[in-house]
Amino acid sequence: MFRTNPSELKRQLKKLGLKNVEVKNIEAEEVIIRTTDGREIVAVSPQVVIMEVPGASAMIQVVATELRERQPTIEEESEFSDDDVRLVAEQTGVSMEEAREALKEAGGDIAAAIILIEERKRAHEAS
Repeated sequence: MFRTNPSELKRQLKKLGLKNVEVKNIEAEEVIIRTTDGREIVAVSPQVVIMEVPGASAMIQVVATELRERQPTIEEESEFSDDDVRLVAEQTGVSMEEAREALKEAGGDIAAAIILIEERKRAHEAS
């Protein structure tokens, strides 16, 4: 499979005028992409390279030996108490469903869920 040499990639990016780019290889077993329609695309045995420019967005390159499509497993809706979901929703001004999703992403950590929603709001406002 194609292998990326971080030093060589940084040198090529510098030639293109992109300086101070941080290039990292990530050892991963799989990369999962969750689509908006509820499917999951799984990159099996991937090579993952992350390129970051300070003050800018990151770019992730994934090269995989195989792609698989699957339906995500159904999680229990009662994973978090209604009080926790309501608290996150009230503090951030989002719907109960958005608050529940943020709690899932934050592993049940209420403060982290609130921060996650606020960061998304700021990112959306900036774009």
